Parts: sequence; structure tokens; C-alpha cells
Amino acid sequence: MSGIQTTLLGQHLRILAPIFLWIAPLGLVAGALAAIRSWQRQQRVAAMVPQARLDRVLRGGGATQGIAKGVTLGLGLFFLFVAAAGPQCGERTELVQRSGIDLVVAIDASTSMLARDVKPSRIERAKLEVTALLDRLNGDRVGLVVFAGDAFIQCPLTTDYAAARLFLRAVEPVSMATQGTAIADALYQAREVLDGGGRGDAGKAVLLITDGEDQRGDALAAASDLAEAGIRIFAVPIGSTEGEPIPVLDGAGNLTGYKKDKEGRTVLTRTDIKGLGELTARGNGALLAGGGADLGVLKFLPELERIHKGEFESHLSVQYDDKYPWFAWPAFALLCAAAALGEGPLRRRAAA
Repeated sequence: MSGIQTTLLGQHLRILAPIFLWIAPLGLVAGALAAIRSWQRQQRVAAMVPQARLDRVLRGGGATQGIAKGVTLGLGLFFLFVAAAGPQCGERTELVQRSGIDLVVAIDASTSMLARDVKPSRIERAKLEVTALLDRLNGDRVGLVVFAGDAFIQCPLTTDYAAARLFLRAVEPVSMATQGTAIADALYQAREVLDGGGRGDAGKAVLLITDGEDQRGDALAAASDLAEAGIRIFAVPIGSTEGEPIPVLDGAGNLTGYKKDKEGRTVLTRTDIKGLGELTARGNGALLAGGGADLGVLKFLPELERIHKGEFESHLSVQYDDKYPWFAWPAFALLCAAAALGEGPLRRRAAA
């Protein structure tokens, strides 16, 4: 939080909005000007009346009430600006620790993810659920790997979830240069991200989101390698096992037909749940299958709590208490008093 900090009489002080502290003396100046103006007005009126008749024409004439109004107005404005500055006082220090795991989300962006057995499409539904997962993370670093025929790092490990969401929205199957489903490449890229994270004591995991049609056959070996390195693999299968045609889209995203093989037959994409189950077993993880409209991405949250969380930040923090009410209430009382006062002398009720 922005502001200035200092120490006074052994107490930590912080001012959240110092600009108002610099403006506060102007309130005293405004009150002084109002008091002087009231006194000058009384002097001008008195100069127009002969001294011998002054007491009869201006009975009790004086500027005491106007001066009092100026003084209370100035003090009220001064305290109001001090309260607006947000004074805080530190009462105690405590050790603040943040902990979390390192997670890489590996998302399939092959053309089979355009299939619409999951609405609005496999890829769009996956992005929606990963976004919901990011909204629920707290202190965990997350990275993003995108793959089709090959894999690349879309976003390095970060706790800036807003930035991760921006990188996620940019994932599109039509932008992938090489088509296919290279799960092993995605796992090795995820390991590269995790190994470069610099936190050896943190739990590490890969969340694989794919239809599971591994076209290279080396995904199980990659899962074993990651498991030996202490990286757990979780997988979310997307799509149906019955088969779904793969849409062909034009540059504007409109459906123009369905993908066909060399013989002109419509290509169907089927989710390989069995293969993903074997892969997660090798990777000491779990298969997170959803139900209904949910893919199962949010089922990773309970697993997240079970994974060892490594401490990655520990520091002493001064806890501050707001002290602005000490100035706000006097400011309110003084401004009310200034509003109630008028011009002229202060008068006492005459005795009966």
C-alpha cells in the first residue's frame, strides 16, 4: 500500500494519503481568513457610526461570534484533512508466511478440441474451467503449457493470475502450427517450467487437460520420468468415448464442414479415458472426470490441498490500526459548531 512510514515515540506510524496531510494547514488558513474578514467587517461598520452613539446604534456590536466561527471552521477543516490522510499506528509485528505449490496446466489445443460434444466446444469449455480454477488459487504459482503436434510454454510460473488468464484466452487450435496430440512433449515442457521455478521444497503438479488421443505413444514413459522427479500428474479427460466429428472453421470462426480422411470419411475424435487413467497412475496422480456440463477441472482443488505446500515467503509484518476516527469525530463536531454560529457578538440569555 502506498504512503509514508515513520516511527514516533517507539510506535510505527503510517500515513496512507500524505497529500491530505500537506493540505491540512490550508484549513487553518481558511479559518483565520474567515475570522479576520469578520473582524474587518465589524471595524468598517463601526467607522461609519460616531463614537458617542456607537453603543446605542450597535448595541453589543462586536465580531466575537464571527471570529469564533472562523476558528472552529479552521480547526474542523484541519482535523478533517488529517483524518482523510488515513493515519495508522502499528501495534504489533507478526511472522507472515505464504505457501503454495507449483502447478503447470497443460492444455490440448489440437483441432480435435474444436469438437462440440462439450458445449460450446471442448477448448472453450476447458478455458472456462481453468479460468474458474485460477480464481480459486491463493498463493500457488501457476504456469501454462499449450500443445498439439508439439508443445510450448505459454506462460511461466506466476502468482499473477490476471496475467495467466490473458495468456489462457489467447489459446486457439487454429493458431497451432503443427497438428496432432503430443502429450509426452507437453509433460516434458511442464517439467522444464517446474524445474526452473527455483523452489525445491514446493509441491509440484501437472494438470493435463486433453481428449487423450496420444498419437506418439511415449506419454507413459514421460509420466514415469516426471513421477521420479517428484512431479504428480493429474488429467481431465474432455469429450465423449462414442466419437465426435471435428469441425472445420473458416477465418471468421464459422463452421464450413467436418474433417475427413483421405478416403473422404468423416474423422471422429474419441476420448481415451483408459489411456489417461494409466498415465495418471504412472504419474502418482488421479483422473479427474467430471459429470454433466462440468469437465472436472475444479476437482483438482481438493487434490491441491493434499499436495505438500512449500514455504516461499516469510517476513515480519507490522500490523496497523486505523486512527482516523480520532480526528474525524472532532472535525465533525467543530464543523457543526461553525455552521451553527453566525456573525456578531456572542450573547448570553438575559436574566429575568
